[in-house]
Amino acid sequence: MSTLQTVARGDNPTRSSGSSTRAGAARRWRLPRSAGWLGAVPLLLFAALVFGLPAGTMVFGALTTPETVPGGARFTGANMSASLHGPYLTALIGSVKLSAVSALIAAVVGLPVAHAVVTSRFRALREAVLAGAGVLANFGGVPLAFAFVATLGNAGVLTTRFHLLGHGWNLYSFWGLTLVYLYFLIPLMVLTLAPALEGLRRQWREAAHNNGASTFRYWMHVALPILMPSLLGGYVLLFGTAFSAYATAAAMVGSSVPLVTMQIADALSGNVLVGQDNVALALGVDMVLVAGLVMAVQVPLQRRSTRWLA
Repeated sequence: MSTLQTVARGDNPTRSSGSSTRAGAARRWRLPRSAGWLGAVPLLLFAALVFGLPAGTMVFGALTTPETVPGGARFTGANMSASLHGPYLTALIGSVKLSAVSALIAAVVGLPVAHAVVTSRFRALREAVLAGAGVLANFGGVPLAFAFVATLGNAGVLTTRFHLLGHGWNLYSFWGLTLVYLYFLIPLMVLTLAPALEGLRRQWREAAHNNGASTFRYWMHVALPILMPSLLGGYVLLFGTAFSAYATAAAMVGSSVPLVTMQIADALSGNVLVGQDNVALALGVDMVLVAGLVMAVQVPLQRRSTRWLA
């Protein structure tokens, strides 16, 4: 009778039995929910090997004395204290100042450029500009320094042509290095802001205009408040990029502009004082702390921006 009722309901007893068997097998092979994190084990191992091991070695070296000193390695806070005094503190402040100024200028210039690119009617031009920005954002190091030295150095083409030295121009200074950093920070800001600008809906502008708002008031009261998390997140990203840059500054200005990356290189190579390796590791810890603070600011801003523009 039960079989007839099953057939009458349209179910096939044999198929149901097979489905039950497959479901039972699936339940037997299904991993517990608590074991789902096992899929992240390769990533965790990679992160521990590539990031955790160097970071742990750096922190240990920053908090211990060199093994070559009498008594061997022992815990001390002298390295961290030294990294926050004298020329090391000056270099740390110089890096923060250079990163903050260059990131601010890049954010101010990058916003209208990104808006012009996003609202362009020519799709091919827009894609070409974004592709070029992707290339320029990753163009740095010695080639970039050489290009600027050949163009705007003391004997550069434009310096000689327009007699820039007579007007006080100096590429190997704070503002010269800022100009070089803008070469890759502005394209990076354009790439960062383009998705956020694409998220601005046309209906918001039309609604603002229908209520009598001018373009300026639309940007001040609608667009900029929505874009502010993306702007701040992009600024933080640019700050971190400029803060960690080394090769361009090393090839162009050396130690004439105090930067923490230059101090780390000098301490590791014994350029000024011998046996300052652990102080260099302490400076690295300072940079990691600043980068961690930057990331702590960027992540919630990025989440808020994503929620607004979703």
